[in-house]
Amino acid sequence: QVQLVESGGGLVQAGDSLRLSCVFSRDIFNSYALAWFRQAPGKEREFVTHISWGVSTTHYADSVKGRFTISGDNAKRTLYLQMDSLKPEGTAVYYCALRYHDDQNYADLTDYDSWGQGTQVTVSS
Repeated sequence: QVQLVESGGGLVQAGDSLRLSCVFSRDIFNSYALAWFRQAPGKEREFVTHISWGVSTTHYADSVKGRFTISGDNAKRTLYLQMDSLKPEGTAVYYCALRYHDDQNYADLTDYDSWGQGTQVTVSS
């Protein structure tokens, strides 16, 4: 199983930028897909963004579209989440997730096979 380790979280002010990283424990196949989810206090974990690893097709939740960018570096075994124009409602634990296949069900967290431990992002107003 692929292990995932996130980093890059922190405390920022509204309007600031932050980049999260997720490192894989081994090389992954182009048929895999990765995503970022987040969970705010007292709320369910929600989909943020997804990338098809082999073709780099991406999808975003409406709430982050135009402000967040997902990308990856195969050589570094790393997934990134660039977050710009952060808002206080973006305060959450952000999780990296991987699945061993790819289809249109990318927003369903139950469809993912491996998860990182999460990294806390706090956005103050």
